[in-house]
Amino acid sequence: MQHILAFDTSAAHCAAALLSGDTCTTRIEAMPVGQAERLLPLLEDLLAGVGIGWRDLAALGVGCGPGNFTGTRIAVAAARGLALALGIPAVGVTTFEALALGRDCTVVQDARRGMVYAQRFADGSATGAAVMVAQDAPLPFDPGAVMTGDLAGVQAPRHGARAVAPTYPLPEAIARIARSRHAGAVARPAPLYLRPADAAPPRGGPPVILPG
Repeated sequence: MQHILAFDTSAAHCAAALLSGDTCTTRIEAMPVGQAERLLPLLEDLLAGVGIGWRDLAALGVGCGPGNFTGTRIAVAAARGLALALGIPAVGVTTFEALALGRDCTVVQDARRGMVYAQRFADGSATGAAVMVAQDAPLPFDPGAVMTGDLAGVQAPRHGARAVAPTYPLPEAIARIARSRHAGAVARPAPLYLRPADAAPPRGGPPVILPG
């Protein structure tokens, strides 16, 4: 039996799932800060709860955003380090892909500052790149059914679409996608950023390096 461990810290949570055959054990803890300290203990608790260890894992799945910049980097860095130490593949899965699994829909996510991210899926595959638009602006494509959290009621009536719910909890969906992909050629997971970071480079130019 293959064991796939997946986790996500791209939002205000620390979420993990262990997929063993058709059985999935999921843990989701609301957590606006502190994911870096909590992630590995949570994963260890999850493994211990079903009586397996790190070396029993066949692959890792990790949520790679879009979402919180720091939270996304925490999970991706952990996945890369664990994959290297265990000698197993780590599969990056976007939030869009995870939420759309098993659905024909548009996933809409809050991008803050009056903006939303959106990506259209048909038969489980993206029909185009993710976009970022103003929350009150029309999407640049026919959204069909709309899947999201708080914004479903905002977007669906405007486009005449119906709101739908995810097929699986986020970490379980990541685990299921990782199981379907890990046997092939897998690139190292990388964060998905759809907007530039808030931090700006210093205006005074690079520091002067003095001779030693």
